[in-house]
Amino acid sequence: MSELDAIDHAILRILQQNGRISNADLAAKVGLSPSACSRRVDILEKSGTISGYHARLAHKALDYQIMVIVHISLSGQFAKTLAEFEAAVKLCPNVLVCYLMSGEYDYILRVAAKDLQDYERIHRDWLSALPHVVKINSSFSLREVIDRPNVGI
Repeated sequence: MSELDAIDHAILRILQQNGRISNADLAAKVGLSPSACSRRVDILEKSGTISGYHARLAHKALDYQIMVIVHISLSGQFAKTLAEFEAAVKLCPNVLVCYLMSGEYDYILRVAAKDLQDYERIHRDWLSALPHVVKINSSFSLREVIDRPNVGI
């Protein structure tokens, strides 16, 4: 789907606010029949514009008290090196986000840990064991100011 119209934008805004809204309620809010609305949502899903639905969990409620930003340098940026690192980092359950970067570091990760001892375990058992890692730099979040789940539409 190359072009989104005003109705598509409205559907996306509403679904970002409430992914559990019924199709009937969504249709009423955007001025479509339920069947037309369902077709639109289906097209948005199949095109990849809507990539999924999920529950947003409170990390602190699950006893993950520390967020760590981890900068990682690899031994090189060969395709095989990157692929091996990326396959391995996907296996670490505490890594919430991983970005391939330009600049000083090859990757930036956001890692959730229960406490400092838990992060030490994650660092020792997971991060240090990732293939081709030559440098790890960890920064600890003092306070979350914003973690926006939605993009502006």
